[in-house]
Order: sequence, then C-alpha cells, then structure tokens
Amino acid sequence: MLKLSSVKDQTYLVFGFGKSGQAASSFLQANGARVLVWDDKDTARHLAAQAGYALLPDPDHLSKEKFDGVVLSPGIFLSHKIVVQARKHKIPVINDIDFLFRACPKATFVGVTGTNGKSTTTALITHILSQSGRKVHMGGNIGTPALSLPPLEEDGICVLELSSYQLDLLKTHPISVAVLLNITPDHIDHHGSMESYITAKKNLAQTKTKQTFILGTDEPETQELKKELALRGNLTLIELSATHDVEKGIRIKNHKLYSTEEGLKPIDMSPCKTLVGTHNAQNAAAAFAACRALGLKASDIEKGLQSFQGLAHRQQLVATLKGLRFINDSKATNADAASKALAAYNTIYWIAGGVPKEGGLSGLEAYMSRVVHAFLIGQAEEDFAAWCEGKVSFSRNDTLDKALAQAARMAWEDGKKDACVLLSPACASFDQYESYEKRGEHFADLVHALTRENA
Repeated sequence: MLKLSSVKDQTYLVFGFGKSGQAASSFLQANGARVLVWDDKDTARHLAAQAGYALLPDPDHLSKEKFDGVVLSPGIFLSHKIVVQARKHKIPVINDIDFLFRACPKATFVGVTGTNGKSTTTALITHILSQSGRKVHMGGNIGTPALSLPPLEEDGICVLELSSYQLDLLKTHPISVAVLLNITPDHIDHHGSMESYITAKKNLAQTKTKQTFILGTDEPETQELKKELALRGNLTLIELSATHDVEKGIRIKNHKLYSTEEGLKPIDMSPCKTLVGTHNAQNAAAAFAACRALGLKASDIEKGLQSFQGLAHRQQLVATLKGLRFINDSKATNADAASKALAAYNTIYWIAGGVPKEGGLSGLEAYMSRVVHAFLIGQAEEDFAAWCEGKVSFSRNDTLDKALAQAARMAWEDGKKDACVLLSPACASFDQYESYEKRGEHFADLVHALTRENA
C-alpha cells in the first residue's frame, strides 16, 4: 500500500465509487484520513456503505464541515452540482493521480495521452522497459487505478495512461517523459468545447522542471501545439509524423521508423505482428522515443517491439476459423479510433454500433471500399443505417450475437480471401454493456462458441 502521512486526520469526499474511487477510498483510509463517499448510482452508494464508508448526506453538506479535498473519479462532469459546490466553498477538487505523485516523490513518471492509441502505447512502453530489465509499473486510465499501484522508489518507473478527464485536474506534476499522440474531437460533452478539450491535454506539459515531450504532429491542433511548446525552454520536443519530415524526432514511412538521432538505423515494423497499420507504427514510434529518453538502447527497444503481444480489445485477433479472422477492436469507441482498424484490413465484415459519439461515422467514407458489409447494432443502429445508405451494404442486427452470426455466415458464403469479421464499434458500449471490455469479452466468447460448433 502506498504511504502518505500528510493526509492523516484530514477529511476527503471521494466522488465516484468505481475502480479508481474504491482505490482512493482505501488509500486515504489506510493513511489515516476520514473518508466520505458519494456516487450518483444507488448500487455504488450501497457498495460503499457495505464497505464501511460514510456517505455524503447531500451536496449541501460540503458547506457544513471542513473538507480538505474532493477526490473526483474520471468521467464526472466538472459542471456536476457537487463539484460546483466544492469550488464555491474553495474546497480543492483533485484526483487520484495527484496522490500518487505525492506518495512516490522519487519515482520516474511517464505520462501518455491522446485521443487514440494511448492504451497501446502505454502498454508497449511498459513491455519494452520490463523486457529490458527495468523496474516498471503501469496504471491510470488503462485499468489499474493509480492508488492500487505498489510503492515506487528512486529506481522505479511508472507509466501512466492519462485521459482528458484526469488531465483536466492536473496542473503541476513530476512527469519527466510526456507523450501526446494525437488530438481529434472527443469527450466534447464533458469538456464543453474542443478548445477546453485541448487545454486539458496541454496540462501534460511540464511548466517548471525539465521534460521530454513527445508529440504526434499529424493534426492541425497538434501543429499549433508544437509552435507553443517550442517556445518553452524547459522542454525537449520530439516530433512524430506519418505525413511530413521532422527536424527532431521520428518519421514514419512505408511502415518503417526513421529517427533523426544520428547513427540509428531505420526500424522495420514488418516483424512486429501485433502492431499492424500506420497508427500502430505511430504508437511504436512514441514508445521508441520514450524509451530512448529513459536511456534504453535502440536494439533493446526493437526487440521489445517485436515481442509485444498486443492489447486486449484493440485489434486483437481472437481466432481464425475456416480461413476467416475474427478481430476484437471493442476499444474503438469513436469514428477516429475505428478508422485505424478499417485502414489495417482489406476485406472487412464490419460490426458497428452502440452509443454514438458526436459526429457519428463522419470521416469514415474513404474506408468503405474495404468493407463488404456493415452489421449495425445498438442505439446507433438507425443513425448508422442512414449514414451507410449509398456508401456500403448494411443490415440492422440489433445485438452483437446476431451480428456476429450473420457476419460469419456471409463471409463464409462469399469465400473471399484475406477476410475478417471486425468488431470496431465507433461507439461507447453503455446501451448494452457496462464497458467496452465487457463488449469485447462477449465478442470473444461468441467467437469461441462458434469455434466449438465448427470443430
């Protein structure tokens, strides 16, 4: 358990009792703090009460006693009444990442963000460091709550995936290697505008101490950010691009990584079987740059890239059955994320749908020549059907089990070479599943059942 003596005898409200909220509550209580909990969901409040935590009676209670902070779980809107009340009464609104930094003052931190690719890049950096013998832990938005991580000493490295929700509250921090892969519209309902979303991402940049900042510059938004960061004397800026040459950084071309660092040979991504597509080459370039900044040899990094097993729910090959590949890309919760998978395969039977993000499937028109048929599910079904009209053959299938069965049957009947059934929903999962992980797991279970049937 992480230790932090400064919270002893202080009082905190933990707002949100999911994985990160539970870890924060346990951490604070173990370190002698008084903990109150609130969650808008009845089931979560009941779970907190069963665990022995006192519940906040109501939002107005914030004015009735002294709170040293409100610990906000990811995803809660800053416009929520409790957050507004906290700020009105000048109570700090913080998150679990802040406590992690304070509890591990000697550790080296790597922070990874971006609209897409951050989970793969976080896992890839961690894998390469581990394979090279470094003491490393991974957490944050990728699944392991920050305050569930073990204590990290001076030789420890912590690789954190950081969402815009977490970065929104992060103003000062000790992150020495920062990675911002890309910026495209996402979570606008949470942040209120694209400008506010970009501002949250910019909080990854260190304002005082030295930092290596690795930046993908293939979008207008990141091109503008590059100009801003280049003026900061404390930052070493490393650029990544698949569209233009870079002065200092890595150029991605023909699925090879070309570093501007003198004496380094290009890295061929072809042997890296789980890093398919240009977007994964960008993830690999970011991981390469981060690990170089941490002192690893280029040869060790290349070995790590080749031995990486991939990330669950991100273009994950579940099985190949009668020549047909079944790909789980459930983590693609918006159109831009889905575009990465659609660009990586040539003959696609595409399962899409769920809770649509702003913009729907806009931007995916260029990939429809790769799609044989789209199988639409969930809340987005009707809207997606209207979008598909005249662009691609489609059917309404309502649920994942029906879509998968129809997709497999059609693909086998067509008998096309190099075909795959691709779950890349371009949607959140919350209409039919509690998370994208559960959606991906259900897809895998259905594929395994299909495998047994055809054994």
